[in-house]
Amino acid sequence: MCSTPEQTTREILAYLAKNPAAQDTLEGITEWWLLEQEIENRALQVESVLADLVARGLVLERKGRDARSHYRVNRRKLREISSIVQH
Repeated sequence: MCSTPEQTTREILAYLAKNPAAQDTLEGITEWWLLEQEIENRALQVESVLADLVARGLVLERKGRDARSHYRVNRRKLREISSIVQH
């Protein structure tokens, strides 16, 4: 995902606001600070999308022994899923 300079500015400052003692190299900031925030943001988006897919019956959710949710395709909806993917 490409960020604008303004987005990158906000991401760096947000990281520093949460971690005021942080310091790193260019490589470290790129690999750790910004990647960490991208993963956090992406995880929130994925969580929301999965909730929607489960609500629509396209994906099935079950709780594992570890109390975490596990997701899989609803095979009964494969035709509908194929239609969505093709558009």
